[in-house]
Amino acid sequence: MGASADLANAAWLDPSRPVPDVRTPLPGPEASAVYARDQRITSRSLPRAYPLMPRRASGAVVEDVDGNLFLDFNAGIAVTSTGHCHPKVVAAVQSQAADLLHYSASDFYLPVYSQMCEALAETSPISGPVRVFLTNSGAEAVEGALKLVRYASRRQNVISFLGAFHGRTYGAVTLTASKAKYHSGFGPLLPGIFHAPYACNQVDPVTGARSHDPAETFDYIENVLFRYEVSPAEVAAIFVEPVQGEGGYIMPPAEWLVRLRELCDRHGILLVADEVQSGMGRTGRMWAIEHAQVEPDILISAKGIASGLPLGAFMARAELMESWTAGAHGSTYGGSPVPCAAGLATLEVSSRRTYWPMRSIRASSCSAGCMRCMRSIRASSPMSAGLG
Repeated sequence: MGASADLANAAWLDPSRPVPDVRTPLPGPEASAVYARDQRITSRSLPRAYPLMPRRASGAVVEDVDGNLFLDFNAGIAVTSTGHCHPKVVAAVQSQAADLLHYSASDFYLPVYSQMCEALAETSPISGPVRVFLTNSGAEAVEGALKLVRYASRRQNVISFLGAFHGRTYGAVTLTASKAKYHSGFGPLLPGIFHAPYACNQVDPVTGARSHDPAETFDYIENVLFRYEVSPAEVAAIFVEPVQGEGGYIMPPAEWLVRLRELCDRHGILLVADEVQSGMGRTGRMWAIEHAQVEPDILISAKGIASGLPLGAFMARAELMESWTAGAHGSTYGGSPVPCAAGLATLEVSSRRTYWPMRSIRASSCSAGCMRCMRSIRASSPMSAGLG
């Protein structure tokens, strides 16, 4: 039975209704009340793209608090990898919640924690044994990986890329260079972080089209950074998104990632693949870096790893994680039972041999039509956003 058979409509969703189906002005009366309360009480730092107030969802359909139906191209911001409220994920969450809501895996041997680590390790694009650390979020996984590369290498410096987004906590936001506003007002940031041009860095000022100079990144790293700013012998790692997300959804040529791996090997630098956005099958393979047949030393994941529950992870070559001692890193909530149960169910659904290939084929076949539809919607509706 294909994955699509698992995404049967929820009981609340009338199959005769079209999607989208907007029956009130936007925002509607209930949504307006939510908006008013939110504006009074929540942090002003939340960016809020548009006034959608979701009440419930199933598959790719979201219902707002006024009963309007929307087709969700956001996937909860790249999170609901198996669709909203996949029945297998919901059942796993309900079952685990009835047995054990929380026990800290940092201090005790929580069975579902090591089960989740083992299942995730089976998907690893890293040859040989790996070890896994579970977190609450992508940013927290980035922070853990940053600690690990410095600890394991005994080197203090790290390179990231212009256009990168790695999170908003201090280390992660220092690695980030997609928007200057993420740094504004928060200095001094973490020392020892350098940025280099990403692939396809040249942008036509008129058309916005990108072009790729195969030598640009490596000329800058070796002839500018390594010559004037930091010795390669003191660089612990290079953090890279195999597909850059917030920087413009840029998929670099495979040869660029191959050359980046070779540069790291030449200087004894660890390669860290941040797959928080690009992983969990979003490119048609479990991990985007697999398209280039490049192996990272550390891989970071979150977002779609548990279909919407707060779970992140970083996995690394076993010898790296075996280099740090007990107490060097931990987490009270990371890998809590309910998110782990959701993660195991998510991996079980996505482990089917046809799941990611079929998603890739379907995405390719409907991409042009979807883009035309989205451009039309964007032109006519203030409730649409996010299309480049």
